Amino acid sequence: MSLKILIVEDEPKLAAIEQDYLTQSGYETTIIDNGLDVLPYVQSTPPDLILLDLMLPGKDGMEICKEIRQFSNIPIIMITARVEEIDRLLGLELGADDYICKPFSPREVVARTKAVLRRFQPHVAVTSEKSSESNLVTLDERKYKAHVNDQEVSLTAVEFQLLNKLYSEPGRIYSRAQLMDYIYSDHRIVSDRTIDSHIKKIRKKLIDALPEQELIHSVYGVGYKFEI
Repeated sequence: MSLKILIVEDEPKLAAIEQDYLTQSGYETTIIDNGLDVLPYVQSTPPDLILLDLMLPGKDGMEICKEIRQFSNIPIIMITARVEEIDRLLGLELGADDYICKPFSPREVVARTKAVLRRFQPHVAVTSEKSSESNLVTLDERKYKAHVNDQEVSLTAVEFQLLNKLYSEPGRIYSRAQLMDYIYSDHRIVSDRTIDSHIKKIRKKLIDALPEQELIHSVYGVGYKFEI
């Protein structure tokens, strides 16, 4: 079965080009050109990934992303010509999984789409054997879910990747640069604040499930570590 990509773009020519390249790559695509129509469609027909333009009639991409994140972890790639918004797009406020800056090549759209979708492909579930001293935390890579203190914690793709990296070696300190290289393997330039923001959001979700215990620790001047 083909994976379904929702293209949210109000420039008809650009949307058609994206659709052509994605269709040629084997994806099933739908185009929406008005921000007001996105949420009803996503709620009734959830796609596997959303290409979401920032500037839209009706409702802008930032607001749409915020609203989707209230009920779904569908991967979202934001498309923008406003490079000053990149940190916010990547999760300081929104929880987007990736971004593409205009102008871009259609091949870049396909490559980024494939890369983000790979994060959601089934893997062998991670179990608490890595942290044999405790059964408080388990990670399931098939569903991008964490279970903390027997409670399910939903994470975005980037949040899951970060938590999984820290969780894989309890006690090891990872610098912000190492975490950025791991999450953004194409070595794009993002600020340290982006990692800090993702960590802050992960911590809040973990604390909601396990309020009496901190799992991600800051190491002043160095980075972060996972430790029970």
